[in-house]
Amino acid sequence: MSNRNSQANKQAARERLRAERERQKKQERVRRQLIVGGAIVAVLAVAGGIGVAVANLGGDDSGAGGDAWTKAEKAKLVKPANTTGAEGTTVVIGKPDAKNTLELFEDARCPGCANFEQNVGATVQKDIKDGKYKASFHLGTFLDGNLKGTGSKNALSAMGAALNVGPDAFLKYKEALFSKEFHPEETGPDKFADDSYLIKVADTVPALKGNAAFQKAVKAGTYDRWALEMSDAFNSVKDVTSTPTIKLNNTVLGTDSGQGKVAPSTVDAFNSMVDKGLKS
Repeated sequence: MSNRNSQANKQAARERLRAERERQKKQERVRRQLIVGGAIVAVLAVAGGIGVAVANLGGDDSGAGGDAWTKAEKAKLVKPANTTGAEGTTVVIGKPDAKNTLELFEDARCPGCANFEQNVGATVQKDIKDGKYKASFHLGTFLDGNLKGTGSKNALSAMGAALNVGPDAFLKYKEALFSKEFHPEETGPDKFADDSYLIKVADTVPALKGNAAFQKAVKAGTYDRWALEMSDAFNSVKDVTSTPTIKLNNTVLGTDSGQGKVAPSTVDAFNSMVDKGLKS
């Protein structure tokens, strides 16, 4: 699980970031760093899962691919199909007339998000299909700042390419990325920074296997700028204190850990919390 800084600190960090962008004409990326007691990665084993702290805005794109992501800030915005909003940062999947909305806040490299998806993800997909609720996805890239590398951004860009193919392709691809087979260890190599690895994962999804348009978009970074916009939108949410954070009808689901709510890590716990929060 992960905790954010105070509202004042977050606001100050955002102001500093905006000022820096003005001075350098948007040559720095918005990301979050994990900070515990200064600069230590916080890894908390809670409720059978591992979460990741969401802390300050900042950092740089050090490591492989950093230059490409600096250039991406100035690239033309290409919004995937199946998105809405001025920057295409609203991603809602499900039946339009569903009365309830589930919101998921995740980072592609987050081990706690992988734990949630591996245990509860299939249930979420079924509920969406059944019309129990529609789902709104908020995807961040703050772990690139702490762990160094570009895997969160690169995976998010690839998810944009999958979303352009279709909502189901997006859901199945996200499931594969967070799976035990493909999700990288937090302290291991930054596998998601490698386009060929992202395409390898995509080949396990029927709609993406051998899909030339999808593969071209991943290799060309077609949705890199969109990934940055999604990250900015994630950063702007003030009341999310951990990843994964799951909300139903704007109420956070989970158990109180003393440092924020821990997302349910079992189907039974998830279903119980959802059923209590559903609007009739």
